[in-house]
Parts: sequence; structure tokens; C-alpha cells
Amino acid sequence: TSSHTRVGILNNPSLQIKEDNTAIARGILTAFLTQSNSNLKSFLSKLSKEETAKSLTAGTKIAKFLIPGMDDDTFEKKYNTLGLDLIKTHQMFCQEVLKLLPGQMAVMSNGR
Repeated sequence: TSSHTRVGILNNPSLQIKEDNTAIARGILTAFLTQSNSNLKSFLSKLSKEETAKSLTAGTKIAKFLIPGMDDDTFEKKYNTLGLDLIKTHQMFCQEVLKLLPGQMAVMSNGR
């Protein structure tokens, strides 16, 4: 609710990281890297719905869920080249530095 708030995402998957089980995580990371804040918020709301997750798991391409106003070309290029190393790095940070168990969730705050 504040223009002074920043949100970030760290992935801490409990399963082995593969392309077919990271569509949402890669979509979120790609959106953070390529979209404006207003489009980012709308897209993340759409991506966080359970029916979206089920559809992606069933094989629907993420491009179907892009919203009007998004830079579709930039998103798709980045999404298709993002790879899994970034998610593996997040997982390692969560487990080695933050001491989280695989799949464990946490909220971190770094405020003034």
C-alpha cells in the first residue's frame, strides 16, 4: 500500500529443479526483470491463482497469461533464456545462508 515498499522473491523449492516444475517461478523472476510496476502487480496476481498453476502444469504456455500492456516480446525472450541457475542460486542462499529447510517459507525485512 506504500510507494516506499519494495518486494522481492527468493525461491526455495522442495523438489528437484527442472523446467517443467519451475514455470511459475521463472515467470515471476522474468516479470520482475522485464516489466513496469503496474504490469508486474497485475501479472503476479494472475500468476498466483491456483487455476493458473494447474493450467501451466498441464502444459499451457505462459504466454497465454500475459496481460495487456506487458512488453510481450521482452518477457518471452527473457523467459525462454532465463535457465534454472538463478533458481538454484536462490535455493542455495535460502538453505545455506538463511538456514531454511527445502520448501520452507519465510518473510524477510530490511527496513529502516
